[in-house]
Amino acid sequence: MENKKKSRVLLEESGISNIIECSYDKWNIQDFLKNFKIDIVKESQNERELEFDLINCHSSFVNAIRRILLSEVPSMAIDKVFILNNSSIIQDEVLAHRLGLIPLKADPRLFDYPSINEKDENEVSDQDTLRYEIKASCTWNPQPPKDSKLPSDLYKCNNVYSKDIKWVSIGRQAELYPRGAEQLGVIEDDILISKLRPKQEIHAFMHAVKGIGRDHAKFSPVATASYRLLPEIKMLKPVRGDLAPLFKKCFSPGVIEIVEHDKDNPDSWEAVVKNARYDSCSRNVFRYDDLKDTVQLSRVSNHFIFTIESVGALSSAILFTEAVKILKSKCRTFLEELENPS
Repeated sequence: MENKKKSRVLLEESGISNIIECSYDKWNIQDFLKNFKIDIVKESQNERELEFDLINCHSSFVNAIRRILLSEVPSMAIDKVFILNNSSIIQDEVLAHRLGLIPLKADPRLFDYPSINEKDENEVSDQDTLRYEIKASCTWNPQPPKDSKLPSDLYKCNNVYSKDIKWVSIGRQAELYPRGAEQLGVIEDDILISKLRPKQEIHAFMHAVKGIGRDHAKFSPVATASYRLLPEIKMLKPVRGDLAPLFKKCFSPGVIEIVEHDKDNPDSWEAVVKNARYDSCSRNVFRYDDLKDTVQLSRVSNHFIFTIESVGALSSAILFTEAVKILKSKCRTFLEELENPS
């Protein structure tokens, strides 16, 4: 019971208490392997969103995974844009920036990092580069609907979307990737790139390479990767009657449930904790004198709720395993440096 009490960070009305300081001198790998657990909570149908629990570990380990996901797990992104014609209102550099941020389906594990060629930096290889082309021009609609002033009715191809980006094979890529655009195209087709008007055109070639988020945010494979401590709500006194609905409103939806022992008698209603997991820990309950002493809010200091939202090229589960591999590689490198100091 004492260990359980020490593992809770108490949320008080105007601060926090019982903060646990990690003691590394008592830490050992055997205890970690014995107690550490990963529980999958939910995964979206398209495998882009994943929520899981990391139990019995330190925040430094969890934060290392988060930082690696953001900045060191590689992905493919458009890096160079060769503009042949751009008569739209968007400047060339802004257009290139927008194109670079469009997520691609290409699996980075199938490609090498780009090689540095001092003789010709534009020379590409089918092992490290993907080529794309975008060509769109706007014209008048010869038969627009009568009295309509909508651009979609007056013009043809007035909006340039990510679906207008087409993959162009380099070398043996058509043979290596037989599914073509289905395997190497853009992830979302409806990302708006630019608006055009008659006689305006965009025509450009693009080269996509493998990179990491530490070099540029466009290479980050996740839209977000975050973690938080597991909330815990302990009822100290029963909350009944008219206070029960007010108590429920103090917490996030779905956290508190009202049990109606007698539907016709509001005095028999009682507030109980249904699911503390998704509480935002806003501490609104401390605003009311009648409620502040009825509950104890805390967070479990060694239980982390981890959420990953993938951009889409790789599933969130695969991204997590890739981050763990990178962390293991870093640990091996560090151990080798300790064993063989220069």
